[in-house]
Amino acid sequence: MKKYPIYNIQRFNCNSVSSDLYINTFKNHLINHSFIEEPHRHNSYVLVFFTKGSGTHEIDFDVFTIQPGSIFFLQPGQMHHWDLSDDVEGFVIFYSQEMYNLYFGQKTIGDYPFYSSVDNKPEMVFDITESKAIMPYFESLILEAQANQLLKQDKIMNLLDIIHIEIARKYSETHFHETHSYNVKIKNFEVLLEQNFKTEKAPSFYASKLTITLKHLNRICNEILQKTTTEVITDRIILEAKRMLMDKKFTVNEIATELGYDDYSYFTRLFKKKTGKTPSAFRITKR
Repeated sequence: MKKYPIYNIQRFNCNSVSSDLYINTFKNHLINHSFIEEPHRHNSYVLVFFTKGSGTHEIDFDVFTIQPGSIFFLQPGQMHHWDLSDDVEGFVIFYSQEMYNLYFGQKTIGDYPFYSSVDNKPEMVFDITESKAIMPYFESLILEAQANQLLKQDKIMNLLDIIHIEIARKYSETHFHETHSYNVKIKNFEVLLEQNFKTEKAPSFYASKLTITLKHLNRICNEILQKTTTEVITDRIILEAKRMLMDKKFTVNEIATELGYDDYSYFTRLFKKKTGKTPSAFRITKR
């Protein structure tokens, strides 16, 4: 059995809007789902807005401080868990990519700049004024989910989209590179990397697929991510290795093989170079 499970929306769902959507206040969410404070993943997108309380939120091994105004946006598959104060309050929403994309048709959830597996920044903090402005949309979502009004799903989906628009506006103000002309190439690189990182490690492979020179791809990565192409590829591999190490059913040798490294010792050296620990030592510290 996996130590760190992947939860689907249906495990949480308590409304009749859609099996691909879950909406709740965070306080009510914790009453029946206290197990979420243990490391886990979701097969859906996760959006959380804290209005009260404190604590920490660890996402893919980065730790964030929770405070009023904290907004977190997670993609499917990201490992996370919480350490929360007793007085925590806020809102939590789970939704599938398919539901969102099918409803809006001409745009996708991936069009929002804060969902990026290459340079994902899964947290923002809204100040008091910004929080007061966005809170009514979350409150309306709760009321709409609990009621049974005409065009219920349409209102919920549009409220959810408005929230994404508000987050995108603030995100773009904070992270200027998202409007850079290189952004299209980075998004295409991201898609290719997700599809191939286990088998293709050479930067030249990705440059060729993008029909640009390796020098140009390196320029784009340096400009937007402040990393070389090789570093971006390696960081994605190491993140996946960390996720797999959290699951006791995989041996380190099996993880190395799954990630495309037949040379176990080389994989171990690479992991230690990037993290400062061997894979086995990393696993022990995360138990």
